[in-house]
Amino acid sequence: MESKTYTESNAAFQRLSDILDTLRRECPWDRVQTMKSLRYLTIEEVHELSEAIVAGNNDDLKKEIGDLAMHILFYCKLAEEQGLFTTADVYNAICDKLIDRHPFIYRKEDYHGESWEQLKMREGRKDVLEGVPDSLPSLIKAVRMQEKVAGMKSRQGDESTSQQADWAQGLADPPTTEEQFGDLLFSLVDWARRHGINADDALCGANLRFKERMKKLMNDENQ
Repeated sequence: MESKTYTESNAAFQRLSDILDTLRRECPWDRVQTMKSLRYLTIEEVHELSEAIVAGNNDDLKKEIGDLAMHILFYCKLAEEQGLFTTADVYNAICDKLIDRHPFIYRKEDYHGESWEQLKMREGRKDVLEGVPDSLPSLIKAVRMQEKVAGMKSRQGDESTSQQADWAQGLADPPTTEEQFGDLLFSLVDWARRHGINADDALCGANLRFKERMKKLMNDENQ
């Protein structure tokens, strides 16, 4: 028997799908959109969702998730119109991927202790960093590259000591070039990861705290 939540979710998804169909037919703006024209808008929506997550505002979070969900379904509609694939193909593809990457749940006989990244390499990737987009912001890219490489390793003791030494040396002997400073930042990102800290989340929080302090300072000065 279907749960009430499942039924309501299906009804809401169908409502959004019907609205997009109507807008695609009758709205001058929606009618002319393409995947390329939506691309940069989707990037904006992802950043707005990121900010809502950091701010912890549930109303904003719900709204931004909805905006992004609309974009995803819009891409599906465009693909269907072009005969590329269907919305069902998209959701079945991610279902199949999740099942394939969780053999310890769905196909225990095929699981031999591989890490997440090792399971992804089964899909034919040439190297572990292949899935990291070149266009990612530099700090997030450093975090993701290090996470992926760490996911392929079974032993990290010696490497951890080496990275920590690089970080300590960088503080003792401050960098004088952009390349040296970049290496220091990369080592700090690695140090944070090994201590359970996401460097991008940490810097995002620091930026937010700085912004709030400056806002309070300006308000105090204007009073």
